[in-house]
Amino acid sequence: MDFTPTEEQTTARELAARIFGDLSTHDRLTAAGTGTDAELWKALCAAGLPGAVEDMGLRGLVLLLEEQGRTTAQVPFAASCVYGLLAVAAHGTDEQKARLLPGLRDGTSVATGAFPERGAIRAAAGEGVPAAPGGLRATARGGLRAMARGGVRATARGGVRTAAPGQLTGSLPLVPWLRDATHVLLPDADGALWLVRTADAEVTAVETTAPWAAGRLVLSGTPGERLGGPDAYESVLAMARTAFAGLQAGVCAGSLARAVAYTSTREQFGRPLSTNQGVLLRAADAYMDTESIRVTAYEAAWRQDEDMDAAAEVLTAAWWASEAGKRVVHAGQHLHGGAGADLDHPVHRHFLWGRQLDAYLGSGPELLAELGQLLAREPTPAKATARAKATARTKEPSRESR
Repeated sequence: MDFTPTEEQTTARELAARIFGDLSTHDRLTAAGTGTDAELWKALCAAGLPGAVEDMGLRGLVLLLEEQGRTTAQVPFAASCVYGLLAVAAHGTDEQKARLLPGLRDGTSVATGAFPERGAIRAAAGEGVPAAPGGLRATARGGLRAMARGGVRATARGGVRTAAPGQLTGSLPLVPWLRDATHVLLPDADGALWLVRTADAEVTAVETTAPWAAGRLVLSGTPGERLGGPDAYESVLAMARTAFAGLQAGVCAGSLARAVAYTSTREQFGRPLSTNQGVLLRAADAYMDTESIRVTAYEAAWRQDEDMDAAAEVLTAAWWASEAGKRVVHAGQHLHGGAGADLDHPVHRHFLWGRQLDAYLGSGPELLAELGQLLAREPTPAKATARAKATARTKEPSRESR
């Protein structure tokens, strides 16, 4: 493993840190309310950062999202890059790439995603397209792998094929960044994806814990196009989990940095709070949790960029981001003492983001259960080694042929 950023990634990260630091200030965030900072989004796009992700890969995106998380900048950077730019680049047809990627690169188009539990959307008998009765409903904590009742109903004209036109019917009560999005990505039971224009659907505002410009999506005979094949769902889901884990690493780092600054200057009984052993231990635990989130997100991103199997690593990163992220943002708020209880204090925003990311990624027990099921399906190391040796022997030329 080599997590050393390339020169291009380092330059992009420094540029992102400067833009986020200059524009994502407490006053601007307060003025933005629950919406997106349009000026900041324009600045990021003018600097070419969304478009640079296509060349830098998932590891580069994780580095940029860390900088966003440090300032809790209210822009749809993670969603648009994962559900739009990277998804289309990896699974779109040549025609889709030519049509969709330019807008996603310059920010004139924004994508988001709504990923229910795979299999919740069933194929209608005789139609050959994903269908299910009723609407789609996500649990409050399910997030990227939300359990669904019902689903999105799709009817296609001319059979099922990549990028085939279809009609979708159903509802999604909560989609992050939907109010900013021009496109939303939905999966079907076969693992393929549907891309829907939000202009063709009904979108209403929904308030969440964190100001993510979320909305409710209602589809009623809404046209959609297929994106990708059977592996598209798992691929984009893995990228999304990794990217939002990287965002959580930044949120936790920003919360901890604020706590360190506060406890180093705030005095009690004539000395800084940071000299108290209890404060030091709490901050140290938060630091170790933050580093664990970061390194597991790096590994998951690196393995995906190298086209290696990363299923277990992605779930591990998501678990650390969910479970440890919660602890860090709670610690950051508690270390501020009474000031941390102020809802207008900057550290409270990190707390809200950390809890929202925890819910979006899925609870720790849910992710561990999924990881356990994955590991149970995999062969033991001894069996895997024996199989690899057997395969090598079958490929090795015989003595007679040498």
